[in-house]
Amino acid sequence: MLRAEVALAGAEATIGLVPPAAAADISRAAESGRFDPGTIGRAARASGNPVVPLVEALRAVVAEQSAQWVHWGATSQDILDTATILVIRDSTSAIDRHLATLANDCAVLTRHHRQTLMVGRSLLQPALPTTFGLKTAGWLTAVDRARRDLARSVDGLPLQLGGAAGTLASLGEQGPAVVSAMAKSLSLAEPVLPWHTHRQQLAEVAGALAIVAGTASKVTYDVALLMQAEVAEVSDRKGNGRGGSSTLPQKHNPVAAAIVGGAARRVAALVAVVYGSLAQEHERAVGAWHAEWATLTELLRLSGGAAAATAECIAGLTVHPDAMVSNLAAVGQGLLAERVTMELTRRAGRAFAVKAVADALEAVASPGPTFAESLEAAGATAWISRGELGALVDPSTYLGSSDLFIERALAAHEFFERG
Repeated sequence: MLRAEVALAGAEATIGLVPPAAAADISRAAESGRFDPGTIGRAARASGNPVVPLVEALRAVVAEQSAQWVHWGATSQDILDTATILVIRDSTSAIDRHLATLANDCAVLTRHHRQTLMVGRSLLQPALPTTFGLKTAGWLTAVDRARRDLARSVDGLPLQLGGAAGTLASLGEQGPAVVSAMAKSLSLAEPVLPWHTHRQQLAEVAGALAIVAGTASKVTYDVALLMQAEVAEVSDRKGNGRGGSSTLPQKHNPVAAAIVGGAARRVAALVAVVYGSLAQEHERAVGAWHAEWATLTELLRLSGGAAAATAECIAGLTVHPDAMVSNLAAVGQGLLAERVTMELTRRAGRAFAVKAVADALEAVASPGPTFAESLEAAGATAWISRGELGALVDPSTYLGSSDLFIERALAAHEFFERG
């Protein structure tokens, strides 16, 4: 808010509405350390916003001859909205740095593990063979998409300066020139017109922050599931008590998933508040504007924390390819049932294929023959040779377009990084 007041006075001095000496006095006095946020916050209860007591406090510390020029021609919402935009810009820049680190680490994992076989899971059950590189490529593209959405939402963040009712009548014919000069000094976009009760861009930012938090939660939940002792395909960084339990020494808890998941749930609820504030009365809102303040602060804090925690998690991730191979073997050749069914359907018809595969899977369910042996017993070798059958149940040969998809993900990431 102080930055906005200083920029306003400076712009008005440039145009000739405020004495340059007064603008300089205001700039010297507007040091945040001179003002107590708690005192200003308590005083704000009387006026309904913190700008009124801040302006009074600022006037009290500037030179007497300059006090009248503080906040010249502006309304409280001009200052608070501009301050909000500055906070959003600075905060989202920090969030993007965390996301960039996360994306680059996902790209490293993708390159290194593009051929690392593992079980692909659907509805928490074994589905088909896949690679860990394809999984991390999914993380990579999701994070890059979240970065693009966030960047798009903050592109052209506008200054707010419209006076009491959005006409800027208080500054006369020089109002537009002040807007232009103030926007330039803060490196903000010059708005087409004041947007006191038109909050679409803030809603877009809130939605982009929800995507950031949700994407982070997706990544950390995947890690948490792969960390389960019964799966043990990855492990999070240990040490300094990370992941420890207060009572169970053997546990290594998925801390990132817990932190990020909690944040993402709160973000999803908070976004509704911002969307609900899109409908605002006439030229100035009663309550909808006020509801945004703490909500946007929390959205930035929680989404930024989620991005940072996820980046930390992936940076410290240890991958266990041997466990992935072991889990593939434990699931068995039945993981290739789809492939065998399709091949048998082409050669012997669907009715035979479905029955033969179902009989083979039932036989494999109890200790005994392999899936390939059970298929032979079900009559599959009348249509498919033993050699072909062995190749059909090899998981390394049923990865579809995984490698192409990985290549596309990496290429898209590199293109995005180049800008």
